[in-house]
Amino acid sequence: MTEQIKSPLKDDRKAATSADEQFELIAAQAALDEERLPREQRNRLRALRRRERKAKYSVLRSLLKHLMIIAVASVMIYPLLWMVVSSLRPTDVIFREPGLFLQTFEWQNYSEGWNSLSHPFGHFMLNSAIVVLGSIIGNLVSCSMAAYAFARLEFRFKGLFFAIMLMTIMLPIHVIIVPQYIMFSQLGWVNTFLPLIVPKLLATDAFFIFLMVQFIRGIPRDIDEAARIDGAGHPRIFLQVILPLMIPALATTTIFTFIWTWSDFFSSLIYLTDPDMFTVPVALRAFVDATSESNWGSLFAMSIVTLLPVFIAFVLGQKFLVKGIATTGMK
Repeated sequence: MTEQIKSPLKDDRKAATSADEQFELIAAQAALDEERLPREQRNRLRALRRRERKAKYSVLRSLLKHLMIIAVASVMIYPLLWMVVSSLRPTDVIFREPGLFLQTFEWQNYSEGWNSLSHPFGHFMLNSAIVVLGSIIGNLVSCSMAAYAFARLEFRFKGLFFAIMLMTIMLPIHVIIVPQYIMFSQLGWVNTFLPLIVPKLLATDAFFIFLMVQFIRGIPRDIDEAARIDGAGHPRIFLQVILPLMIPALATTTIFTFIWTWSDFFSSLIYLTDPDMFTVPVALRAFVDATSESNWGSLFAMSIVTLLPVFIAFVLGQKFLVKGIATTGMK
């Protein structure tokens, strides 16, 4: 067939009338030209074509991957977008329109929601801020000290205590909430912020202790030895050597404590029954009454307001959050 094409090829191209015939003759001419090339140049040309095909398929795979990511992200973010849109809709049309397009903007949902309860909504955000601040300070102080003890000190039954501490991570709060409530009730702490803050000062969040232990174990012991040669004891080594190096782990603890405490509904509902002491999640529950006549527009508006501090905290601390998790080996 090659001999048939080689000799009459130019004449055939002049004689060809259709586009398909022209294309077939051009392809045949290219194949003949390639066969006439030296072997080294022919191999180089074929390698170049393989790289071009690979680059083309790589672009196609990347495009498909990004389309899938966008589709999954759209499904995941749809509830949040629907809540944002619903906060600007009249209450009577919220559950009749699942779409994300607004025909009217009910900005008064925000003003009505802010003043709907016994106190302005800022009062409940202040209550949550007090609990969050106390919890953050408690976790940073107590968990860092406990982590240093497990990571650097030697004492009897250290392994046993560490195993017991890790086992408490698996205990659900529903197991211990009843004895805790009885104890705090006998202490007269119900309807105060103390049951929500004081346990944090006693290193009860084993997750943060484990996170800090992993981080401290990654710090070379030579630094401790150098400080000890200079006459430093454990308190000074902890405060002046280890603690400044733990900034990523401390930032991770701060962000997680902020998010988890700010959105903690169960513990606040158990210990806080006075409306003056309500935190934000319990105050949002007050928008929903038993008669199904709730002001859903105001509820969604205040839900958006509630999410803003969490969103800001995550955006500002994202760099430290990723660094803290990456450097503790908890991937």
